[in-house]
Amino acid sequence: MNIGLIVAAGRGYRVGGPLPKQYLPLKGAPILRHTIQALTRHPEIDAVQVLIHPDDQALYDEATDGLEKLLAVRFGGKERQDSVRLGLEAIAVLKPDNVLIHDAVRPFIALETISAVLEVLGRGASAIVGVPLADTLKRVQDGVVAGTVSRAGLWRAQTPQGFRFQDIYKAHRHAVQTAPETDFTDDAMIAEHAGLRVEMVLGAEDNFKITTAADLLRAEAMLAG
Repeated sequence: MNIGLIVAAGRGYRVGGPLPKQYLPLKGAPILRHTIQALTRHPEIDAVQVLIHPDDQALYDEATDGLEKLLAVRFGGKERQDSVRLGLEAIAVLKPDNVLIHDAVRPFIALETISAVLEVLGRGASAIVGVPLADTLKRVQDGVVAGTVSRAGLWRAQTPQGFRFQDIYKAHRHAVQTAPETDFTDDAMIAEHAGLRVEMVLGAEDNFKITTAADLLRAEAMLAG
């Protein structure tokens, strides 16, 4: 069994408007609905677990009305890491083989990218999606350029990030026990901390995270054209 886990408990308002960004409309439907459908339309994704903020139940119910493959919604935690761990605990009873952890505001994940992640999982490794860095990187100190950083081997991480379920479940518990003060910025970092092998799958620039008003305009243009 392959389960998608979508973290939608954040309270980001940088895009603007009165709603958390995952509930903002995108071509007539909330961004979160588009994201869920991007996962559920893949034939090898059996179910999707969504983690939301406790104050967003009504927004979630409206956003997901009529969607299939959805498990009963669960509330997330204070931080993203907490939300993912709670989601893993919620689906543990189902004994899934794999879990694909995905951002709520990345609605343009391609079916072939999901397939590529699942292919890596089939070999027993973990997998994250990303794209190689293209921009020149500068190291800056007190507003002054202190040097140029080589971008060789550097990638921008995206989601979904896929793991054998037991591997990432144990890795999250290990992180809480051994590094409770560490700011783990994604699940791949937690997997790395646990010593898991994590492979990179080539993603796409279209698989961007909607975090600003400009991102929302870009998303609207993609769907319009």
